[in-house]
Amino acid sequence: MKQFPVLESERLVLRQLKQEDSKELFQYFSKDEVTEYYDLESFKEIKQAEELIQSWNRKFESNQGIRWGISLKSEDRIIGTCGYHNWLKEHYKAEIGYELNPEFWLKGIMTEAIKEIIKFGFNELELNRIEAFIDPGNISSRKLLVKTGLREEGLLKEYFFEKNQFVDAAIFAILRKDYKGK
Repeated sequence: MKQFPVLESERLVLRQLKQEDSKELFQYFSKDEVTEYYDLESFKEIKQAEELIQSWNRKFESNQGIRWGISLKSEDRIIGTCGYHNWLKEHYKAEIGYELNPEFWLKGIMTEAIKEIIKFGFNELELNRIEAFIDPGNISSRKLLVKTGLREEGLLKEYFFEKNQFVDAAIFAILRKDYKGK
């Protein structure tokens, strides 16, 4: 991809993150409820948000992943992000990741965003498999993934080392042949 793709849904615009978005990212990444199941500690300074944006944009530029900023159509303020990492082109698969400002939890925002990136993954990136790894205790993430068509495939014991401890990961996936939004 040469140009960053902008995606739109009924209520949302998914676009490339800019350094000016670091204030919004910092605002919610500094909340423990956002980073509870994330492989990052809660942010203490805005520089951490700036570095995260740079990291995500470098992955896009090197064709290793893509992370969209999520904003409401009514205002160009980043309220979350979602996208692909661990993109293994030779295996036609990638992993999704996402987070959302708690102010917008339980409003169907992330469901709407994930449906758009799944459609993009199958139709534009030509993925065959889209997967997600979540903490088994993250009930909201579990519900989101099921609602967007992913199925739980199993539990990987002590799969990640995060925040100085080993943690399990539940793996979810959807295959192109099972995708209903073709």
